Amino acid sequence: MVADILNNRKLDAMVITDPFNMRYVSGFRGGEGILYISSTQKVLITDSRYTEQAEKESDFTVVEENSGHPRNTILKECIEKEGKAEGFRMGYEDQSLLCCQFDKMKEALAVNEWVPVHGDVDDLRQIKTEEELSYLAKAEEIGDIAFEKILKILKPGMTELEVAAELEYQMKKAGAENFSFSTIVASGLNSSMPHAIPGEKKLEEGDFVTMDFGCTYKGYCSDMTRTVVLGKASDKQKEIYNTVLKAQLAALDAIKAGVTGKSVDKVARDIITEAGYGDCFGHGLGHSVGLFIHEEPRLSPKGETLLEEGMIETVEPGIYVPGFGGVRIEDMVAVTKDGCINFTHSPKELIEIPV
Repeated sequence: MVADILNNRKLDAMVITDPFNMRYVSGFRGGEGILYISSTQKVLITDSRYTEQAEKESDFTVVEENSGHPRNTILKECIEKEGKAEGFRMGYEDQSLLCCQFDKMKEALAVNEWVPVHGDVDDLRQIKTEEELSYLAKAEEIGDIAFEKILKILKPGMTELEVAAELEYQMKKAGAENFSFSTIVASGLNSSMPHAIPGEKKLEEGDFVTMDFGCTYKGYCSDMTRTVVLGKASDKQKEIYNTVLKAQLAALDAIKAGVTGKSVDKVARDIITEAGYGDCFGHGLGHSVGLFIHEEPRLSPKGETLLEEGMIETVEPGIYVPGFGGVRIEDMVAVTKDGCINFTHSPKELIEIPV
């Protein structure tokens, strides 16, 4: 764990500032503050809004920062306790620490060498425990419930914002703590934009309606996408939809421990390309999910990481045709030795909503 990072990088101590890594390492959910970790100290520095919470959630020594006892003074005291007069090596999360904060720390602290640890702490989160997998599965189950509910009320005249609000209400009602990301609802021509922002556009008969949504349960995220048609689908809509579905099913079959994200992405991308829509699938096939919605490793043309048992991946191919519309189908799965366990159970065959 963190001790391995200290040893491998020959660090005297390190500071953790990413809120998701703070939670993973210490148990503290507040997200505000900083961790100081060495071979002899585990210190959680936060302000008075969170000190009581931190003491309940973490086994770290909690120290309150305030105007009379600021963060860098506390860090200085931690370093002095190490009893090392010179050559102090401090690791830091260069991918999350703000430059202004880093400059103040460098000025205030007697550190001989600041060592960026890149994504070392993030990497600790890649393989999920059984407990984490159960939380992820529950979060995705809540998404399934919301999708089942929305199918019963979708109709022409609803705005995209109304659909998004209904999905979020249903997730909260089913036990969601929060939302993994801003809910995406894109209808008609808007569905050709993968990350369209829901607006006042009203759903119309004949529209594709793409819904990408997720929630958190005990801090862990879910992520799913379904695309439906209001009324009867046209031949072209059916062609695009079935191509995406074929690509998604093939990619799901390709996932297992020992393969690269790149190879899984290629399975889906080749099917979409052979159907003539290669230029309409611009994003990667998927990403890992955990405490944060977009984690490593990814299923993409650049995904060289070998998948391992216990990793989570989304599988979300899409075809987006400007001036016509688009389709995305997304499931969230856990990688196993010989395949994967799909946490998403909502139907994937083309759904035509009666109008």
